[in-house]
Amino acid sequence: MSGKSLSQAGFAFGAPLLFGLTLFASPDFSHPVHLGLGLACSHCHAGAETSRQAGDRIFPRPAVCLSCHSGAERTPLDPDRLRWTSPERSYKFDHAFHVRLGDLAPLLAAAIDGGKYLGSPEIRPLLDQAGGCMACHRGLDAGEATPLPVMSDCLVCHSEIDNPFSCGYCHLEGVNLRPADHTQEFADLHGTGKIQLDKASCLPCHGTNFECRGCH
Repeated sequence: MSGKSLSQAGFAFGAPLLFGLTLFASPDFSHPVHLGLGLACSHCHAGAETSRQAGDRIFPRPAVCLSCHSGAERTPLDPDRLRWTSPERSYKFDHAFHVRLGDLAPLLAAAIDGGKYLGSPEIRPLLDQAGGCMACHRGLDAGEATPLPVMSDCLVCHSEIDNPFSCGYCHLEGVNLRPADHTQEFADLHGTGKIQLDKASCLPCHGTNFECRGCH
């Protein structure tokens, strides 16, 4: 996959992506418990294998949950309470395309080991245990509520960054992508050295070779 294939997969942001944020009807739902039973991600999220749009709802159908939670062996569930909600997406994404690629954990790990990952290397240990869906949705087995990919994951393959011109490859038109801390004061001071910049946080949006004239 080259940097020019951004539009095939297309999603981006410097913070965790709002990628299928799931709110289960019951606060007692546990991903670690269900994964510990040996259930594959596709058992509940079968729609991921055919989903071509970021807005597709790939949550499990109530019948899937009730196949186990009938009250015979597992806690019974009220089907009327099985509701899932998700936020508005600001990006394009093709789940089916990425599922066909297989396990991306080794690819992400190699980028970190080679110093080419544009995000925090702290995720590296997680990639040794991750596989399949959990290469990007790291932390599901540890009980994190919303383990979402970050833009740095995407940029391992989709490396064409020409801010602000390349944003439209991944993000929908009209979406506000400006970070909350990019106020007028920030605009006035960020090039003066008078404020402390976490330059690593700039990389996912601006790349490693950005210049002042890229924005000005």
